[in-house]
Amino acid sequence: MIPKTACLKILGAGLTGFLLVAVQASDQAWGNSPVSEQSVKPDTLGWPARFGLGRPATAKEIAVVDIDVWPDGTGLPAGSGTVSAGKALYTAQCTVCHGATGTESATLGGRLVATSLTGREKAIGNYWPYATTLFDYIRRAMPLTAPGSLSNDEVYSLTAFLLQANQIIDSTVVINAKTLPKVVMPAQKFFVPDDRKGGREIR
Repeated sequence: MIPKTACLKILGAGLTGFLLVAVQASDQAWGNSPVSEQSVKPDTLGWPARFGLGRPATAKEIAVVDIDVWPDGTGLPAGSGTVSAGKALYTAQCTVCHGATGTESATLGGRLVATSLTGREKAIGNYWPYATTLFDYIRRAMPLTAPGSLSNDEVYSLTAFLLQANQIIDSTVVINAKTLPKVVMPAQKFFVPDDRKGGREIR
């Protein structure tokens, strides 16, 4: 009589042999062979000139997104705005996020009007270095519910109102592509070019 352990060993060996035969048969059926037996050839195909995706943007499409305004006024569009028109626009479009006067700090949009040039809370009047950035940001991102929906005249008017609210310009000043770059912001003198070279220089 054969012991149980011997039976199990025989059964295990038989199953292993069966599996090896099955795998070999499968490889032969599918044409598989060891990597060492395969003919490995490098890819000799070059990159195509293009992948056939997309098309060149039209001048009109580029113009829609090419609206950046530089500190010196480059990129400012035609149009103009007044403080009085900007105040009415602010009341209608901006108070829900920035408060009735723009001095409110606990609002969704944060404070826009500085109550002091030396205050610690950043606002347009005590932190922004260039007036043209105000126009650029409003035109791109405001109002929050419909960014880009304001006309150039409306953006100029809101810019004028906010500059006057921060006591930077007089209420009679008309803001346009010529006058806006000439506005000197109080905080501009506190900004210095970052000319560090990647070391431990501190300015």
